[in-house]
Amino acid sequence: MNDEQFLDNFYNACDPFEPLPVGDPRYVDCKAVRGNEDIFVLGKKLRRSRRTACLLYSGHRGGGKSTELLKLQGYLRQHDFFVVYFAADEEDVDTEDTEYTDILLACTKHLLRQLKNTNAQPLRDWLRRFWGDIKDVLDTEIDLDSLSAEVVLSQFVKLTANIKAVPSQRRKIRDRVNPHTVTLIEALNQFIETAKQKLPDGKANLAVIVDGLDRIPPVIRDDSGRTNHDEIFLDRSEQLKGLACHVIYTAPISMMYSRRATDIRDIYSDPQTLPMIKVQNQDNSLCTEGIEAIQNIIAERVHTFNDNLSLETDIFDNPETLQGLCRMSGGHVRNLMLLIQSAIDETETLPIPRRAVQIAITDARDTYRRTVESDQWQLLAQVHRDKQIRNEDQYRDLLFNRCILEYVDFDEDKGRILWYDVHPLIRGILQFRDALDSRPHS
Repeated sequence: MNDEQFLDNFYNACDPFEPLPVGDPRYVDCKAVRGNEDIFVLGKKLRRSRRTACLLYSGHRGGGKSTELLKLQGYLRQHDFFVVYFAADEEDVDTEDTEYTDILLACTKHLLRQLKNTNAQPLRDWLRRFWGDIKDVLDTEIDLDSLSAEVVLSQFVKLTANIKAVPSQRRKIRDRVNPHTVTLIEALNQFIETAKQKLPDGKANLAVIVDGLDRIPPVIRDDSGRTNHDEIFLDRSEQLKGLACHVIYTAPISMMYSRRATDIRDIYSDPQTLPMIKVQNQDNSLCTEGIEAIQNIIAERVHTFNDNLSLETDIFDNPETLQGLCRMSGGHVRNLMLLIQSAIDETETLPIPRRAVQIAITDARDTYRRTVESDQWQLLAQVHRDKQIRNEDQYRDLLFNRCILEYVDFDEDKGRILWYDVHPLIRGILQFRDALDSRPHS
């Protein structure tokens, strides 16, 4: 294999938007450097619960949640669950403009699609009953007297497709369906209860995993500071919890730090959050275990097509170049993949030189510089000094934008200890260094 073929393979092995399926040999267990956070804890909650459980799973976008949820799906299947997993942001919702109704329609579509041998009569009856209210937004002529399961599914496919891709139709669909969400949940639950009696492959339980909702950005709705997150996860919590099966929803990390955090805990029990891989310690020293874990992530991608090259000398020009790349990722897997791809773009032959990695870092750093607003540099400097955040909207925004990253230490006596720091890329930005050198305003 020549250098060009290797770089092409390496580039594609580092696809930043590809979650790893369960059992993928590229998967690296990073639990030890993520504060011992274990996705299987959510699975154990579902297994032990005698009532239908509704749980939230959160973390930084691109940090590896989808890969962990696919691992959870495999775990649940091994324990007699039939699992309906879907990434809502891929084909069902526009994350820039999402409401509860969109999520309910998406759940209905995917349950119909994956439980296709279940009698769809309740949802067929729901469509017949309210066809007059929604037929104009579907622009479809159907025979209401002979609705097959395939036709019922096709109408929900059209509803979610229009919500996702046609902004002019989105509001119309919501206005037509919103008055009937209670009856839709009732019909869907009748369908679910029927499905649970005849699950395929001898499965005994049903769970739905809704991924992608963590990408919904916070939008302030009124002068009181209420957000779209409040509307979806709190105002509509009874409906989110209302499905007659176990459900796990992903949720934005900024939501976990809102002033409604106690309400979230009361409604959903303790949400689980996936922290970053720890690339440094609280005293800013290098976390060698975390760096090694990230190097293993890179190595496993290389091993899918080549076992003979050294990361430190054959693929990168020296150990310092590789270590710098790993540290600048912040322990964020998607950032790591993007940095590698950018460095490959600047490389003609192996090894990948320090110059290429530095260009990738500089370009990514400039993106973060443009993300931070002028009044936020002092906040970031304070977070870097204290390793803590305040329960204020500006900090939540910086968490959502991944300018502030969450890390977790694990202590045998104290348990998990959360702390925060600015993204390592930000530390090289002039405005941040100036804020760090100046005293914070009193």
